[in-house]
Amino acid sequence: MACRISELVVDCHDPERLAAFWCEVLGFEVTECKDDWVEIGPPGIGFGGLQPTLIFQSVPEPKRDKLRLHIDVNPTDRDQEAELERLLKLGAVPADVGQTGEEDWHVLADPEGNEFCLLRRRL
Repeated sequence: MACRISELVVDCHDPERLAAFWCEVLGFEVTECKDDWVEIGPPGIGFGGLQPTLIFQSVPEPKRDKLRLHIDVNPTDRDQEAELERLLKLGAVPADVGQTGEEDWHVLADPEGNEFCLLRRRL
């Protein structure tokens, strides 16, 4: 049997703030909360389901460069432009990682500057 991704861990300064942001983005809920980390996952499923959970863990050092791994998200119940508007209202900001302007996705950053992409295709 092969491995599968069960959790993605994101270093950050404010785990509760980022967990709240990503819960809104993904429709997830907090599944566990400790002093220095917060785990979120699909409602009623959490760890061990088909989707990996996200863990936001507190670290003292700041984010310095573009992430080497990022999250891509797809709209599920609206078109890309409507989802972009929603994500910006939640606190995402446009990010420049060297795109040409010809891409059919949007590069955004969460409230701590972690880049992610909003893809066009709807799931």
